[in-house]
Amino acid sequence: MRTERTLIVPAVSLAVLLLTAASGSSGELVLEDSFELLYDTPASYSPALRNPMKGFIGNIGHEWATLSHRYIRWNELEDDLSHGMDRILVVTDQKFANGPQNNVKFIPRVYLHWSADDQKYWPADMTTDDYTSEQFQFRATRLVERLGQAWNDDPRVAFVELGIFGKWGEHHSPSPTLELQQLVGQAFRDAFPDKQVSVRHAWSEFEGFGFGEYWDSWGHYQQMWPHGNRIAELNENDDFYLSSYVGGEVAYNWGAWEIQPGTTPTDSVSDPVHRDFIINSIRWLHNSHLRWISAYDAGDPVARAGAEELQRAMGYRFVLDRVGFTQTPDWAGLRVELDVRNEGSAPFYYDWPIEVALLDGDTREVVWRDFMAGADIRRWTPARGWTPPEWEAIDFWPFSAVVDGWSSQAIGWAEPAQVHTVAGLFWPNVPAGEYVVTVAIVDPAGMQPSLRFATAQYWNGGRHPIGKVGIGQPGTERLPSDFPFDSPALDDSLDYAWSR
Repeated sequence: MRTERTLIVPAVSLAVLLLTAASGSSGELVLEDSFELLYDTPASYSPALRNPMKGFIGNIGHEWATLSHRYIRWNELEDDLSHGMDRILVVTDQKFANGPQNNVKFIPRVYLHWSADDQKYWPADMTTDDYTSEQFQFRATRLVERLGQAWNDDPRVAFVELGIFGKWGEHHSPSPTLELQQLVGQAFRDAFPDKQVSVRHAWSEFEGFGFGEYWDSWGHYQQMWPHGNRIAELNENDDFYLSSYVGGEVAYNWGAWEIQPGTTPTDSVSDPVHRDFIINSIRWLHNSHLRWISAYDAGDPVARAGAEELQRAMGYRFVLDRVGFTQTPDWAGLRVELDVRNEGSAPFYYDWPIEVALLDGDTREVVWRDFMAGADIRRWTPARGWTPPEWEAIDFWPFSAVVDGWSSQAIGWAEPAQVHTVAGLFWPNVPAGEYVVTVAIVDPAGMQPSLRFATAQYWNGGRHPIGKVGIGQPGTERLPSDFPFDSPALDDSLDYAWSR
């Protein structure tokens, strides 16, 4: 197993470290150990986690969903050239209502045409179906610029789907011309420097902008070869998933969907023939999230158990393999080290801070906290090379499909996930005493804990106790066997802050 070790040293500590630090050949700061850390392996937590920006996409209140998809008609946002930002902001607040207090973020997609001829939603002062005129080009780029003003800094927005063109914004019927791909692709890239944007066919359209992929018939029997295989090629050739997310929708309304992914969402998560197939596809393509399949029958215990398996597989899952902590020899400082492994299928795509905190062991109140400067959780990448499917000939389009059981070979990762080590040295200004050391990953929207590690060492509110230390007095010890923890599954207190 490969191990990546990066010592993260807060800037405020540099002066203290000058006597013990030397520059390594890599240019990173290397700290010579002047004191011994106390190491421990945190108790694991095997169930799935309702973590931000991964897993099932569903309505607010879904047992797993921290993501909710929003289709938005163009003429809702503006129906005339004279309509301004105020209308876009009103519609945005309507579409994203109740997200922050439920720890749910949104994936918006603007569209012009749903399906039928009477389901077209062009602004009243534009020509319906005219995708190529100068008027369309001007209005499209203006709208995207305004969406960027509304959404790029809005923490309620997790990801943005480019949409606009064709039925359902899926970039077919009609497909965008190369000229429009360049024009609108650049507009989205300029409007959303801080958000992940995705397109429908990342392997052939809107290329060169770094956009992710939303596959709108995920795992469909007839699209695994022409679409799934193309996503796999992106990942294999360009490490696509390391910088751009792969997500989608499981479809239940066309072609041979009953073969795979199954007849209904409940069938998909309940029947091992379908459930294992979908989990294999998630691993193979490094999927972060899926929708429609989230509509399984939550009253069916078999379906709920299967859904938890999918939730666990999708996106990231950060395991604390080892923690180290100690006080400095003068009892004034605190050093913390984490060995983290991503046993999920995908990275986390935003730079969220890692918090180290000291809590009162009796009241659980935060007495002090700081953040590991320079630590980048986006680098905590998953394993590589899930066993690809085997293919067999079929007598209808696309004339090639995945064999039953996925593969005759042993199924698993070709290359295990790296262990990533991050560490920090801190100087808490707190009264002398013994404190519980906790770690957490915080949402920048409010800087409160949100993303949980897969460990049973958990306290409600999103923090993970890892040990006890003395500040201003001796004392460093592991948590006792009877230390009280809370269940991550029962904590509904997490949220994030939002204001305009």
